[in-house]
Amino acid sequence: MNLQDVKAAGLKRKRKKRLGCGLGSGHGKTSGRGTKGAGSRSGAETGLYFEGGQMPLVRRIPKRGFHNVFKKEYEVINVEALAGLKEKEITPEVLQKAGLINGGGKKVKVLGKGELKGPIIIHAHRFSQGAIHKIVAAGGEAKVIPC
Repeated sequence: MNLQDVKAAGLKRKRKKRLGCGLGSGHGKTSGRGTKGAGSRSGAETGLYFEGGQMPLVRRIPKRGFHNVFKKEYEVINVEALAGLKEKEITPEVLQKAGLINGGGKKVKVLGKGELKGPIIIHAHRFSQGAIHKIVAAGGEAKVIPC
């Protein structure tokens, strides 16, 4: 390989389109915008969903269902999962440390599946009727955390 064999890197350099420089330039008169219409006007920008004036797809497709923005979401846990814990007093913090709930700011609801072996005090935001009966029958206490 010699010095004369070395070639410059193939850099692509495109000239800037100079608009409005006379008819001979190819970009004169309407400056590449065409004649008439929204695209030819200054400041004409179309919206994200604009489809040339036809009814946009977002508005054509049917909308289904209802999304309640005020819905209260709960982390659900059963009584049988609480029976496996060694704690005498169970709070949402204890459940989170044990890995039974994610604890991302959601409230805790205790459901009645399973049986309790001993008396425990459970603090939660909601209880099902079955869960309350099983906790009280085992000698425990179900305390509601005010929301």
